[in-house]
Amino acid sequence: MSHDRHEKKTVSQRSYHPKANRPQPSPSSRDTASARGSAGTTLIGIVTVLAVVIIAGIIFAIVLNTHRNASAKEDGTSLIGTQAPGFSLKSTDGQRVSLKDFKGKKPVLLYFSEGAGCQACIVQMASIEQEAAQFKQANITVVPIVMDSRETIKQAMKQYGVVTPFLLDDGTVSSAYKTLGKGMHSDLPGHEFILVDKQGVIRWDKNYQNMWAQPADLLKQLRTALKSDD
Repeated sequence: MSHDRHEKKTVSQRSYHPKANRPQPSPSSRDTASARGSAGTTLIGIVTVLAVVIIAGIIFAIVLNTHRNASAKEDGTSLIGTQAPGFSLKSTDGQRVSLKDFKGKKPVLLYFSEGAGCQACIVQMASIEQEAAQFKQANITVVPIVMDSRETIKQAMKQYGVVTPFLLDDGTVSSAYKTLGKGMHSDLPGHEFILVDKQGVIRWDKNYQNMWAQPADLLKQLRTALKSDD
């Protein structure tokens, strides 16, 4: 009898081994878990890289905007209310145009831009030409000024159907009107309009950092500036 009890106890002890009875993961289960872990690590890496890129983009935008604002102010006070610097430049049609040609006759809107390398700049001039009747009614002549060669800007004019002659500047006039460095290039103008009245005085000045000015809004501001001058 004692022998039977001892045998049952031994069998019972043998049958209770938690670790031995616990189901072990199959190799395929371990591989799946490992793959999930790798995928999670990869996803975290991608998210981290994207976050770094976004932050870098924000920092770049802030630095660029600060540079533009600094460039716009680097030469001191605004030119508004001062006598406009005189100039005499050749145009794309071979004529020489001077600021004094307009004095005592009509206001002139000088349009400084990056030129042929900037599609928006040429399209801007095309949009102004579409409102030619409105500018004529306001008695305002638009004079675009670029730092391109004659051949380069004429090619861009042809591409976008622009007929208004561009004045060709070597940088002297653009610098005199403090337009350099307000866009993407430190050695080129931004996208700036400067209104000079019949007396040769600068009455309005605005640089469009988004490289676009709605002609209707532009005319409205010009009329307001000239009205306040009366």
